[in-house]
Amino acid sequence: MIDYTKKITTDREFNPIDNLDYSIESDRGRILSSPAFRRLQKRTQVFALELNASIRTRLTHSLEVAQVARFIAKTILSKLKREGLGTYGLEELENAFVSTAEMTSLLHDIGNPPFGHFAEQTINKWMKENAVPILDVFSATTPDSQSIKETVAKDICNYDGNAQAIRVISKLQRLNLSYTQTLSVLKYTRGAYETKPPKEDALSYLKKKPGFYYSEHAFIEKVQQTLGVASGHRFPLTYIMEAADDISYLTADLEDAVEKGILTLDQVYDLIKKACEAEGEDYLLEIIEDRYNQAKQNDEPYQFNMFFTLIKAKLVTSLVFHVVDIYIENHAAIFQGSFNCALLDYAKESKYYKAVKILEKLSAKHIYQNKEVQTLELQGYTIVNELLNIYKPILELSADDFSKLIQDEKIDCFIAMRLIRRISSKQIVAYKNDVKSLERDNRESFQILEWYYRVRLVTDYISGMTDDFALNEYQTLMAL
Repeated sequence: MIDYTKKITTDREFNPIDNLDYSIESDRGRILSSPAFRRLQKRTQVFALELNASIRTRLTHSLEVAQVARFIAKTILSKLKREGLGTYGLEELENAFVSTAEMTSLLHDIGNPPFGHFAEQTINKWMKENAVPILDVFSATTPDSQSIKETVAKDICNYDGNAQAIRVISKLQRLNLSYTQTLSVLKYTRGAYETKPPKEDALSYLKKKPGFYYSEHAFIEKVQQTLGVASGHRFPLTYIMEAADDISYLTADLEDAVEKGILTLDQVYDLIKKACEAEGEDYLLEIIEDRYNQAKQNDEPYQFNMFFTLIKAKLVTSLVFHVVDIYIENHAAIFQGSFNCALLDYAKESKYYKAVKILEKLSAKHIYQNKEVQTLELQGYTIVNELLNIYKPILELSADDFSKLIQDEKIDCFIAMRLIRRISSKQIVAYKNDVKSLERDNRESFQILEWYYRVRLVTDYISGMTDDFALNEYQTLMAL
């Protein structure tokens, strides 16, 4: 039975707000006023360290995604009204349904590191080559300590912005969002310490990437149990956020590429036209030809903006109604969280799916493989990699020495004594709270997990930087 009153609730970790509308508005306020949300304005979408303010950042992208998510959510409710919202327990939840989808979209990139997805790969490569060898030295003579050691080794090599978002929300910013709002951010349902399942697994898509770390697994389990979401399953409104994200990407990167001078309007038109003709795709071809001709009737400075505005107006509306139909047709599985596919990827024979794939391929070939973009990625790799090298001494300390360090006591490693002062006090408090909760009976397990939370501390600090702060920190510490 589909009953959203079981999923959209006022439950939260502490200080619950009994009134649902007040609870939803409180979540909205906490998100919009969060420093982590503001930092998105200085994080890469595609072009790192961009001075042109009209080029998208993670913040402006998230605002666009939130608007599309709002459109999708309102359209779903509009169609469900034909049967009666009370059928689904949504009669008093319209505002909560729309707001949760919208706010989830604002949060969806909050865990992304500086310099985009390339930095995720950089962190994981560094951990495998530098942190795992440190972990290998730790003794693990009991089955429990050996199991923890193996868990930690997997977890630290699977940094992901989605998993980091859960950590930011729950521990680093302590937003104390409602469980409804928190769980809607969990895009992927596999722990970073868990093995990726084979394609034939019933939840293979939902688990294709890490969605949370070992450090938050107990919290996620608690939230899932409270809201009746089974392990490995997804919160229903997360499908809306994902679809909104996918739709928002379609022309955004091409638009920014024209703004940057990487492509011209005529080149974009020709590329899409040739791709459509090669694929025999008439739907997208008809849209771009019609919009191109309309745009060309305007004065030169306005043609570029008009072309993309007209395309987005048509595509977004069409794709929103398309994913809404899929959501409603598969409502039971989506509500349960077992629908093992992105909404936009479901109907692979549809004209909408084919149009989406054409635009994705063009962006991958002509933007992501562009020399300027890849140069920026290499610069980001150097900055993140070197910052991790600089902070490595903190990971090489014994548990006793690090305990003294954060209590402001003197230790032999004078470098670590100076590095620790650069890390945010909020991040240090998160580390202390994690370590405080550890059992100390098994000395081996304690030492491994204490060190694990130290890895999280260093990763939290570096991944939480904005692009320009990371560059400045790199230049400062490298004495450039």
